[in-house]
Amino acid sequence: MSLPNGTKLGPYEIVSPIGAGGMGEVYLGRDTRLERTVAIKVLPEALALDNDRLQRFEQEARTLSTVSHPNLLAVYDVGTQGATHYLVSEFLEGHTLRERMTGAMLSQRRVTDYALQLADGLAAAHDKGIVHRDLKPENIFITNDERVKILDFGLAKQSVAPGFAGGSGASATITTPLTTPGTVMGTVGYMSPEQVRGAAVDHRSDLFSFGAILYEIISGTRAFRGDSSVETMNAILKEDPPDLDASQSKVSPAMNRIVRHCLEK
Repeated sequence: MSLPNGTKLGPYEIVSPIGAGGMGEVYLGRDTRLERTVAIKVLPEALALDNDRLQRFEQEARTLSTVSHPNLLAVYDVGTQGATHYLVSEFLEGHTLRERMTGAMLSQRRVTDYALQLADGLAAAHDKGIVHRDLKPENIFITNDERVKILDFGLAKQSVAPGFAGGSGASATITTPLTTPGTVMGTVGYMSPEQVRGAAVDHRSDLFSFGAILYEIISGTRAFRGDSSVETMNAILKEDPPDLDASQSKVSPAMNRIVRHCLEK
């Protein structure tokens, strides 16, 4: 059930609903102490009774609180009021990368800019030992001033030692218990081969997803697709996407090499 406008969650006041997703409802809010606009993600009471959902919600707060970077969503606070669990973050204005991709194809210069910012954000997370595990255009936000922000770390995995990185129907998200061996986690069209197999993952899994996203931005089609999720996962394991058409997409040879390298099995 949506929270009515004016509801207080600690020092935060609900102003209006923004949207809802699998991990909760998001509201425009106001921090009454600092007099600033914030975004408030609320895990509905019914979902809070699901231990797995609650763990993922709390994990996102813990994960994002360990790293500060311009290309990662900034988390300000986390709290509980009664049976309501909430996460407070910076308020972003703009569109998801998915929404930006639905119109005219992006210029090569814009693709390169987004790719660099996305890589910077991933590098910051990886330096802290954080693997996102669910990168996709819906989880990448482009602000009105063209800042890229990586969202939704609910499936993120924290490695044992930070800094390890230095050393269609196919879009359904699959989630299962946090630590079960053989678990398949992520979004089908953007999973790495090791995710499809339910094997252990590290930062290289995010790089594969990064390559799949770049391929789609450049070409306008998904790197791996099938008539079902099973067929899509089979393509990820066994097939290579068609070559990027340099004449059609105006992709540079260097960018093509980067995408191909990221998509190596």
